[in-house]
Amino acid sequence: MQIMSGRRVRSAVTVVALATAALLGTAGSALACHSDDDRAKPIPGNISKCEQVKAGGKALSDADFKFTGGAGEKRLNITGLGEGVKVTAIVVLGGDDGYNVYEPGKRKLSDTPPWTELRAPFNRDGSKANIDKWYACGEKTKPTEQPKPSEPTKTSTAKPPTTAPTSTTEKPSDTPTSTSAPAPNVGGNGGNGGGLADTGFDNAWLLWAGGLLVLAGAGVLVLLRVRRKAD
Repeated sequence: MQIMSGRRVRSAVTVVALATAALLGTAGSALACHSDDDRAKPIPGNISKCEQVKAGGKALSDADFKFTGGAGEKRLNITGLGEGVKVTAIVVLGGDDGYNVYEPGKRKLSDTPPWTELRAPFNRDGSKANIDKWYACGEKTKPTEQPKPSEPTKTSTAKPPTTAPTSTTEKPSDTPTSTSAPAPNVGGNGGNGGGLADTGFDNAWLLWAGGLLVLAGAGVLVLLRVRRKAD
């Protein structure tokens, strides 16, 4: 019976020692990683990849953020995001051993910035730790390009052909045109044309005719005398 009692005592001591070690380890971890920011999830250890955070997304660049503070400072303030950037987690490392995880839309952290006063967990002695480094996880999509307004179609108006004006002015003929005077009107008073002035010689042709007849008669007489002499 005494032997059994000794074994039980030793077993009990072993259980108590293991339990104490476990409690001390848990207490040490809790003391090593805790935060006064209820928006953060303090986690002991170290982390370097977004896949380990298990919040989705890939590592984003510092150029995707507008921020102040950060590494070497006690606070990080994110005031803006680049176009097309969506954040799923912000990891802030610092202190003796641990990091804080901030997830937009969870634990009182707003969905969109500004996200201010982000910090690392306390040191083991309870003092505020400097931020060793920080990074963010998320997605970045290319902004949709707005279609450019189409330029108005240029319509060309055909110009009428330019031709030299045709001259319709006829050149005057070099050959003079002769105009015939109207024939005098021989009818009427004494052959003076009707419209001509009377000169007093309207019957002169009768004199000429009489003279010609006289000459003709004289010629006939002379011819008869010549024939008679010839006989």
